[in-house]
Amino acid sequence: MQYYFAPMEGVTGAVYRRTHHEFFPGIDRYFMPFITPTVHQCLTPRQLRDVAPEANAGVPAVPQLLTRSAPDFIWAAQALAGMGYDEVNLNLGCPSGTVTAKGKGAGFLAHPEELDRFLDAVFSACTVRISVKTRLGMHDPAEFEALLAIYNRYPICELTIHPRVRQDFYKGAVRQADFAAALPQCRMPVCLNGDLVNEQDVRAAQTQYPQVHALMLGRGLLADPSLLTRLRGGPRADRDTLRAFHDTLYARYCESFGERRLAMLRMKELWFYHINLFADSEKHSKRLKKSRTAEEYEAAAAAVFRELTLLPAAVPGWFRPA
Repeated sequence: MQYYFAPMEGVTGAVYRRTHHEFFPGIDRYFMPFITPTVHQCLTPRQLRDVAPEANAGVPAVPQLLTRSAPDFIWAAQALAGMGYDEVNLNLGCPSGTVTAKGKGAGFLAHPEELDRFLDAVFSACTVRISVKTRLGMHDPAEFEALLAIYNRYPICELTIHPRVRQDFYKGAVRQADFAAALPQCRMPVCLNGDLVNEQDVRAAQTQYPQVHALMLGRGLLADPSLLTRLRGGPRADRDTLRAFHDTLYARYCESFGERRLAMLRMKELWFYHINLFADSEKHSKRLKKSRTAEEYEAAAAAVFRELTLLPAAVPGWFRPA
């Protein structure tokens, strides 16, 4: 079974992917945060920095596209193939209101006939492999029967299923029964994504769904970056390794952004998850959040590694009830 790192907007950019891959081997694919192609048929400087082959050298990265326009998908997929990428992922899972209001991401799932025409057009024109990341539907998991019938008509190289509907966002538990019912009907390799936070979650998914080709983890890996290294038989990261990972990542953000303040803001996004790997961290978490200067941030981060005890597994403080 393969392991993938989910795309996390604002966190898992090229600098993070490269640094994580150096410190914690074991990820088969890193899926990039989505690119939204436009009719101008060019990538922005920011997008180019993230997908540039030299920025991802040695990292098994897959670019992701977010669009409901077949022509825009086609030119972007061809451009990415020209950079050397052999797979492009279509985002049909993002639940953000600003995205779905435009009929993109999970919002595209509300328009199955249009989605069918879109897939027909892109698979007719593209030579690069196309994978899809989807939810079960917009409002009701019963929608997935019709959506899967559409997916099964096309040579999708892999279908990643997040077993929630758009209206769930990330609240409550994933809809395991609906995923289990759909899995035998899938004609392509399937990847399971959603609420795989620790070793126990991953082992349970492997046991329950042995026919699944891959598991995709996001928030759990941000909290516990050595999680999949351990599942591959490697060591658990100790305090010194985690500190070295943090310091290297922070230094590279400082270099990339050209100033420590922007690097600090990016690191705060990561700490929202990573702090869940440390015991009794509430006071330190508040100190990190309240940091206003790079000096304050650096002192707060150093205190975490110096004073707090590592937990055996991350405790997901980000979960919200349904």
